[in-house]
Amino acid sequence: MTDARETTGRWSFSAGERGRNRVRAFEHPTTGKLFLEFSEPARQGEHPKVKRVALGHRDRERGKHAAEELAAAIRKGEPPIRAHLTLATLFDNYLLEVTPEKAAQTQRHDRAALALFLRAFGPAREVHTLTRREWDRFIRDRRSGALAHGTPKTPRRPVRNRVISYDLALLVAVLNWATMASDGRGGVLLERNPLKGLPLPKEENPVRERMPEEMYQALRAVAGDVSALFRLAFVLAHDTGHRIGAIRMLRWADVNLETLTIRWREANDKIGFEHTTPLVGESVALLTVAQLTEPGASGEAFVFPDERTPARACPRDRFYDWWLAAERRAGIPHVAHRGWHSLRRKFATELKDTPLKDLCTLGGWKEPTTILTCYQQADDATMRKALEERVPLRQAHASH
Repeated sequence: MTDARETTGRWSFSAGERGRNRVRAFEHPTTGKLFLEFSEPARQGEHPKVKRVALGHRDRERGKHAAEELAAAIRKGEPPIRAHLTLATLFDNYLLEVTPEKAAQTQRHDRAALALFLRAFGPAREVHTLTRREWDRFIRDRRSGALAHGTPKTPRRPVRNRVISYDLALLVAVLNWATMASDGRGGVLLERNPLKGLPLPKEENPVRERMPEEMYQALRAVAGDVSALFRLAFVLAHDTGHRIGAIRMLRWADVNLETLTIRWREANDKIGFEHTTPLVGESVALLTVAQLTEPGASGEAFVFPDERTPARACPRDRFYDWWLAAERRAGIPHVAHRGWHSLRRKFATELKDTPLKDLCTLGGWKEPTTILTCYQQADDATMRKALEERVPLRQAHASH
């Protein structure tokens, strides 16, 4: 038995039978977010207690569905918390409690990826019922482009295993969090992670282009013709080894030309790693000129402002447009995967002799495994040097 009503501007919906398994969904008078209200089964000799549970969203249709699911669970004598823990409820709580603590770029990924999972599995899907079949179907649909970001009219493009793994790693993290997050009644939101241990798809032959020195010099020579801001970003990416996403979000307060240091804020870093690194070489000269010539280049103003709205950072797409324009001017054919990140690999490879602890901070890595597996590459000069300096074991022992 169900009914919906709207009194004094407040919407509510009831499911189940009064005195037995009645569940009411209603809107909070201030926020408009939905809650479920029901009576918990009483222990012997006790009166039933009225319980309210926040759904964390304002979608009335989802609220109706949650009320009906919970009413059915109570009727069957099942634990109420399991019945109303849908993907929509879990994701809403994760986005509210965990995501805000992450870097801005990671927050955007959380919202986009979790929206994809809702489309793939359905917002009303009970979390504990997820299986390997849903996991494999998500991988297939993402690979084929059948499941993609954007509207139905957006062109669908297949994605590589690296992107799919990034999405699925978030889903696993959310489910693991649910097994530790309190349900407010002495228990946890989820008894176990139903997808624990499933394999993430891996790239068989990942493409990791490193920019050759001669290409760097060719692009550097034409960078100023493309844009003064592009030249500054290009040299900074080379000299600091940092991601272009962190570079474009730099503010003048982060740049200290007296101590020759630059601060990388946690909020702008992909992995949330706040750190400070030295400034050297051409970067110092270009930053000095920019600070003297750019209007308002101080404090919280962006080093790379949007030309139309200076209070905002320059759009990400602009940096890629500049890159392509520089390649055309230099007569260099564009190669897939050889963009801004190729400078980061050049940085890591050229600094092979640097202690890993220092290299991690210099380039903005939290731990060295990523450097060794994804960024540093073998090169002929280093290998030849190692062979030329090789010392026979007997000779080494004799020297002691």
